[in-house]
Amino acid sequence: MKNKPMPESRQDRLTAPVIKALGLHLLVLLLLFVSFSTAPQFEPAKPIVQATLVQLNSKSPATTQTDQKIAGEAERTAAQRHEAEELQRQQEKQQQEQEAARRAAAEQERQAAAATAAAKAAEDKAAEERRQAEQVERQKAEEAKRKADAAKKLAEEEAAKKAAEEAAKRKAAEEEAKRKEEEARRRAAEEKRKADEAAKKAEADRVARLKREQEEAKAKALADLLASETQYQRAQADQVGDEVAASYDDVIRRYVSEQWRRPPTARNGMVVEVRISMLPSGDITDAVILRSSGDAGFDQSALQAVRNVGRIPEMQQLSRESPATFDRLYRQRTLRFKPEDLAF
Repeated sequence: MKNKPMPESRQDRLTAPVIKALGLHLLVLLLLFVSFSTAPQFEPAKPIVQATLVQLNSKSPATTQTDQKIAGEAERTAAQRHEAEELQRQQEKQQQEQEAARRAAAEQERQAAAATAAAKAAEDKAAEERRQAEQVERQKAEEAKRKADAAKKLAEEEAAKKAAEEAAKRKAAEEEAKRKEEEARRRAAEEKRKADEAAKKAEADRVARLKREQEEAKAKALADLLASETQYQRAQADQVGDEVAASYDDVIRRYVSEQWRRPPTARNGMVVEVRISMLPSGDITDAVILRSSGDAGFDQSALQAVRNVGRIPEMQQLSRESPATFDRLYRQRTLRFKPEDLAF
């Protein structure tokens, strides 16, 4: 934070007393120096001769000379004393002037020191005021910066929260789109599978119908030729059919047993009846439970094992050799499964 400059008038008020005090102090010192350098030089005192008329009518010449000599000595002594007293007065006066000048200089120095102290105090006060003002400005700046940082942080947090929410929405939308796409693909595949199965079934039904018609035509012709042996032929067909059924039932159980996984709840003595629908190719098209064993786990394990078989190739040979037998016995076949039949 930059310091604010002091107003011009305030600096003038602080500087003027200092300059005046320093100038007065220099002037007093100059006067003292001049007074010492120009002190008066007194010449040696001369004896003051006073003429005194003395009446010497009654005295002798010798006495007169002696008296004059004494008087001269007295006059010289008085003149010397007067000169000494005058010199002492001048010295005392000079000392008084010097003392007064010293006191004036001391007073000037005191006033200058007081002015300097006042100026320093004013400067210190101004500096303290500037420091306090700077501190207040610094605190204001720090508070403003703190508020700005807090506002910036809050804005960043809000922006991050909003971005996270938008990202979550986009992700949810993408997942929903993927789910719908997967569902549509699954439905399309399922519809295609059903269409394929329906087409296969329709084709198989058509072929089976043609074969049945052919077999029926042949059977009718044969019946016409062998009308007399009808009972014999029927007995023979039933016997052959039972033998074929027993053989192919064992094949089906073998295939189912290979795919079966024994559930924990399976117990000996349980029996479940499953109806199997097949094509002449041996493909299993459907499997449903006709009679439950009473245990859902065992029922589902047998049903799933049949579905896992998928196709029994041996049935294709039966459908080729005896389509009528296949249609009569295995177009739809009900089998009874027991845990001991399916045990590995």
